[in-house]
Amino acid sequence: MPDIRLAAFTVFDTPILNTLFRIAARFYLKVTGWELVMAAPLDRRSVVIAAPHTSNWDLPMSLAIVFAFRLKIYFLAKHTLFTPPFGILLRWLGGIPVDRNRAHNLVEQAVELFSQHDDLLLIVQPEGTRRQVRYWKSGFYHIATGAQVPISLGFIDFKRKVAGFGGRYIPTGNYDADLVEIQAFYAGITGKNSAMTSEIIQPDIRV
Repeated sequence: MPDIRLAAFTVFDTPILNTLFRIAARFYLKVTGWELVMAAPLDRRSVVIAAPHTSNWDLPMSLAIVFAFRLKIYFLAKHTLFTPPFGILLRWLGGIPVDRNRAHNLVEQAVELFSQHDDLLLIVQPEGTRRQVRYWKSGFYHIATGAQVPISLGFIDFKRKVAGFGGRYIPTGNYDADLVEIQAFYAGITGKNSAMTSEIIQPDIRV
């Protein structure tokens, strides 16, 4: 089973590199015409939705946005990506290897992480894949409700070149009703590969 513990030392903990990456990120986003939005400050502990997920470019763009906003984040990724030496780099960037075949156990471990840390911004991609899907996986929601933390609506709209955080959502425990409201925010947002942007339809119970 993958080690889901947080890396003790990440790029966000290195003052000089962190500053250099922040300057580079803000410069890149500015010269390429991106607008950054933060509708509400992020809580110290939050599940951050990253959607839509359609391209390998989503990760470097997400990191650029995070550096621009001076945030420290962790993200879940397939454990098969964490083979040496690339796995060391991913962990340094805040990556946490997960086995998607153990979804229920993953939720429990993520909830335990929140109980152990006073500051934790955990990025989760509810689509779970770059391919177009008919349903979002519900793991992000169960992590938030289990840890009793808000959900932050992170997004990258490649069509409008607008990215950031569209506000916070407090889950009520009614998954079907909450998902309708959450997905309504993403209905007009386009991923880099627009053909792979998932259609927003009725909720599903899969995690």
